[in-house]
Amino acid sequence: MLDPIIIIKAVGVIGIILIVFAETGLFFGFFFPGDSLLFTAGIFASQGFFGIEILLIGCIIAAILGDSVGYWSGKKYGRKLFDRDSGFFFKKKRLYDAEVFYEKHGKSTIIIARFVPMIRTFAPIVAGIGNMKYRSFLSYNIFGGVVWVSGLLLLGYFLGGMIPNPDRYIVPIAFLIIILSFIPIIFRMMVLRFNKKL
Repeated sequence: MLDPIIIIKAVGVIGIILIVFAETGLFFGFFFPGDSLLFTAGIFASQGFFGIEILLIGCIIAAILGDSVGYWSGKKYGRKLFDRDSGFFFKKKRLYDAEVFYEKHGKSTIIIARFVPMIRTFAPIVAGIGNMKYRSFLSYNIFGGVVWVSGLLLLGYFLGGMIPNPDRYIVPIAFLIIILSFIPIIFRMMVLRFNKKL
């Protein structure tokens, strides 16, 4: 996992916005530390390095556009991977299963995926492959993008303003955020498993 402090110092505001877009919209973006990056950027903003308004607006737009790009790339190119019905991952049955899954759980999945590393990169792609209706996808994409970006940025911003020398605590708090970010998907899996037993 890349160090969010090093990334922020190297790329600045424009770079942060582009990284948020890449992590949510491009297949190779899964290795970017989105949660800890946003939180750390919020702390930097509290110390006067960036304007929090620019970060909020830019990163929210980037997150929404990124998910939309992921959706359309999955819809346009992803389904072609299943045409030959070959390999473990690219069987037509898996495509059908994806369509059924997003029909039943797609709305909440788009929101929950925002808070789970790696999953947030692939969730919109799979939504496109699974033929989820774009109007429905977009509404939850916008909601999830606003909550994810503003929640983490403002958390870092306000904590950074309250704690003296907040840079000392960036690494342990970022690590804690990474751990906590896996809780929603674990909870969701437990709920689905419990419902199957009923």
